[in-house]
Amino acid sequence: MSDDERIVTASKVVAAPAADIFELIADPARQPEWDGNDNLGHAPPGQRVRSVGDVFTMELTKGAVRENHVVEFEEGRRIAWNPAPPGEAPPGHLWRWELEPSDERTTLVRHTYDWTDLTDERRFDRARSTTAANLQASVDRLAALAEAFG
Repeated sequence: MSDDERIVTASKVVAAPAADIFELIADPARQPEWDGNDNLGHAPPGQRVRSVGDVFTMELTKGAVRENHVVEFEEGRRIAWNPAPPGEAPPGHLWRWELEPSDERTTLVRHTYDWTDLTDERRFDRARSTTAANLQASVDRLAALAEAFG
């Protein structure tokens, strides 16, 4: 399997400022509102991500808890994290959001799921099930929320 097959991306031009969109992503409590995988159940409030090294927790819809280790961060522009079961090292998949403002009210939003570093073959089927359509659903839901506040 090539690395290209392990990187899935979706994008959209959104009629909202990058700062507004970023707030919906960087606050884990808001993420279940726009999750296109319908996998995110609940995140405790007060976990707004501010820098690389932050860890936020998320309860999945099936009850499992994930610690999300922030590995990329640029306020208003980029955020990425590696999920892991509590107390364990991340197994090697990454969720990334990149925002490129076109102007003050329009932003290109790109969402990527990258599992090139995933080595646990028991997780491959689940990783493969995350498609560009799932990511596009997240981008579209995020866009609808951000545009509604604009």
